[in-house]
Amino acid sequence: MGMKTWFVIGALGVALAIALGAFGAHGLVKRVGPEQLAVWKTATDYHLYAALGLLVMGVMLRLFPESNGVNHSAMLLAVGAILFSGSLYLLVLTGQRWLGPITPLGGLTMIVAWLNLAWVAWRL
Repeated sequence: MGMKTWFVIGALGVALAIALGAFGAHGLVKRVGPEQLAVWKTATDYHLYAALGLLVMGVMLRLFPESNGVNHSAMLLAVGAILFSGSLYLLVLTGQRWLGPITPLGGLTMIVAWLNLAWVAWRL
């Protein structure tokens, strides 16, 4: 995928993170307890960080279009965000505890994405 794709995905991700944050603050406040609201906030925070990261990676691909490593980092970050934030969103909405073990896998995937990006940037 190229610069434009990651930039669009990142921008849409930021919009979705803001919308889900507002939903949590206004729509869930009377439906779930404070602990679940804190989990929702964690999900939206990391969702936003990942989406902003995808915007940065889109810019990097514009500057370094030959870098497959940036593309690889973006893919890892997107997958990690889906696993991490997605599992937390579903955990709050459904109460399904089996989703809990998915969250750390998403977090680890996001960490690997950023470490890979650091390595790629070092080698540019």
